[in-house]
Amino acid sequence: MRHPLIWRLRACSTLATSFRRYSIMAENLVPLPPVEKLSDRVIRVLGGNPGKFTLQGTNTYIVGTGSKRILIDSGQGEPAWISSIKKVLSSENITLTHALITHWHHDHTEGVPSLLEHSPATKVHKRDPQSHSSASTTWHDIRDGETFTTEGATLRAFHCPGHTTDHTAFVLEEESAMFTADNVLGQGTAVFEDLAVYMNSLDRMRTQFENRAYPGHGPVIEDGPAKIREYISHRKQREKQVLDVLASDEERKAWTSMQIVKVIYKDYPESLWVPAERGIILILEKLVGDGKVSKVGGGKGEDGEIKWELNDKATSSL
Repeated sequence: MRHPLIWRLRACSTLATSFRRYSIMAENLVPLPPVEKLSDRVIRVLGGNPGKFTLQGTNTYIVGTGSKRILIDSGQGEPAWISSIKKVLSSENITLTHALITHWHHDHTEGVPSLLEHSPATKVHKRDPQSHSSASTTWHDIRDGETFTTEGATLRAFHCPGHTTDHTAFVLEEESAMFTADNVLGQGTAVFEDLAVYMNSLDRMRTQFENRAYPGHGPVIEDGPAKIREYISHRKQREKQVLDVLASDEERKAWTSMQIVKVIYKDYPESLWVPAERGIILILEKLVGDGKVSKVGGGKGEDGEIKWELNDKATSSL
């Protein structure tokens, strides 16, 4: 029987996860084995849940070098995942003292019941755990900057909202590496709830480590900070495209979000326009916060539609 809390998480996360497939477009996925030793202190165990929303599957990581190690994320409860976990623990003769959950989405949390059934002494940690407390699982808080240590590994929690409000990455100090979870993926681009918050988190993340990024989905990124800079550049390019569209037709002062989509994504299949519109709206909301764009309409006006127009501040900078 699945944990009742997890079913609630699944329902809430449907909207957020449904956009990831559009972020990778037609990019071919790199094949990944179910279990792979990535370094002397990091073993990746795939969640056994490949698909259009999860790429090759959710990455979970066993971290450390001794007999007691730390798990990062738990997949979504697939039998293949817990079977792989059991095999690794047995073959390496190790136990898991802590499980660190990067964020609340179901494909990172649903494996917790199976994990605790096999390893009941494992302490499960997540930022802001109150809403996750239940009779069958005790969730421990993760504080920003808190460190979790085991033989061969020191993990520093780094709260970086964007993909979700509770999103937390972990810096592996011994490698100057970061477990970036879903803010930065091994392939494609990530989705987010608030662009301004997300951009701020990316800017802070890139200064916290120097080497690898171990993402929540996809292969290892050898130069993590460079990938984050690439993400930032991509988002800024999208912002400029939106501003350019708003400034492109003097007679049409205000634009709907779909009108903007039809210009920027004119060479993409129309089936992608609706999910693309969600991303454009997030960009527009950020530009409103930046003072570059104003939102008009949406009331009892001529057509009731929400439209967007440039402010003088943005016009002067183009």
